[in-house]
Amino acid sequence: MAAQKGKDLLLKVDTTGAGVYVTVAGLRARGLSISAETVEITNTESVGQWRELLTGAGVKAARVTGSGVFKDGASDETIRDYAFNGTIRRWQVVVPDFGTIEGAFQITALDFSGRHDAEMTFEISLESAGELTFTAI
Repeated sequence: MAAQKGKDLLLKVDTTGAGVYVTVAGLRARGLSISAETVEITNTESVGQWRELLTGAGVKAARVTGSGVFKDGASDETIRDYAFNGTIRRWQVVVPDFGTIEGAFQITALDFSGRHDAEMTFEISLESAGELTFTAI
């Protein structure tokens, strides 16, 4: 896979529940982390006492982080509303030349900052709240 521009990774949300996703912010930095906890099943009969893990068990989770500027006033209002109310919505993370990760997420952190001579910026963290799907490009 060739190098890709970070700006091409998009964060979109289904604001109406109708399956129509809109980009909500101009993110300057983004991150996606997918993790899975392990379930250890090592016992006295484990070969050489090496750790054994149970396949397919454990909790899977994803975290999306980003920082940037809001696209417009409506996007700002939508994200603030979701953060204050703990709203869970369906989001898409579009990774260029890779695919789209889609599923329910909740905003777990929303931080605002700004300098006196520059625009206001924000940082956002979303945690998965259900099963995620992946569609390859």
